[in-house]
Amino acid sequence: MKIVRILATLIVTLGASAALAQGYPSKPVRVIVPFTPGSGQDIFARVVCQKLSELWGQQALVENRPGAGGSIASGVVAKSPPDGHTLLWHSTAFATNAALYANLPYDSLRDFAPIAPLLRQPFALVVSPAVGVGTVAELVAAAKARPGQINYGSAGTGSGTHFAAEKFRLATGIDAVHVPYKGGPEVNTDVIAGRVTYWFAPIVMAAPGVRDGKLRALGVTSGQRSGHLPDVPTIAEAGLPGFDYSLWSGLWAPAGTPVDLVEKLSRDVARALAAPDLREQLGKLGGEPMAMTPAQFAEFVRREIEDSTRIVKAAGIRAQ
Repeated sequence: MKIVRILATLIVTLGASAALAQGYPSKPVRVIVPFTPGSGQDIFARVVCQKLSELWGQQALVENRPGAGGSIASGVVAKSPPDGHTLLWHSTAFATNAALYANLPYDSLRDFAPIAPLLRQPFALVVSPAVGVGTVAELVAAAKARPGQINYGSAGTGSGTHFAAEKFRLATGIDAVHVPYKGGPEVNTDVIAGRVTYWFAPIVMAAPGVRDGKLRALGVTSGQRSGHLPDVPTIAEAGLPGFDYSLWSGLWAPAGTPVDLVEKLSRDVARALAAPDLREQLGKLGGEPMAMTPAQFAEFVRREIEDSTRIVKAAGIRAQ
């Protein structure tokens, strides 16, 4: 009789899960974004949520909850009902925060149900033409010839631009000095002016300066060349095989969200990202759509956290 009761409970649970997925969404969906309105991730989220609203016949509403390195927004979602109506849009910072902060108010792996990656944005390694280097190999040689005398900028300690630069520094073994800024535009201006030797710029920020001759792109950080700078080799092609680091975005639900619902959400995201008009919009903004199953995305996130932890320890990065 005990086995019968267990089977009956399982059947009821699975049936309820399937019914929830079939009727989803039954009301507007809150998409919590841990970035300020008008930021790059906010713009991406609004573009994708507009397409999801069209598919669902219910609004996917972006709700900005910036602060505390993204932990405020993540904490809201972790504590929300697991019914798919409150979701988290986060970036690479989801993984780097897990590596940087020992006392987050949630467990990055246990308190969320990974749904799908959304898009990635490669960085471009750029210098001023006045620096006098034209390739990744030449930059590395210049840095090794003058250890501790070449510097690199970032959009802030712990930012994606900082992690990209540290991964590069560790891979090449160079000794360069980190100069953190409060944002990308400031460091880009100082690289153009020659006050900073190099930085890893978001591709859409780098491309105009490269086309105008104010910046020289030595390589892009993605595994494939970027359509924004098609003539620029990947850093892997330029002498660092396997180098791959991009700013990515993903979508999560609270832990305990039914598997059927997570899979439906993943399929809906894939449908949205496959739409030609959305792909065109994202492309103009520098975003390259990604595709994974929930299980693949969960494994991807786990690896990203491990890689970020390795970089934090090896480079001695401290949260600020």
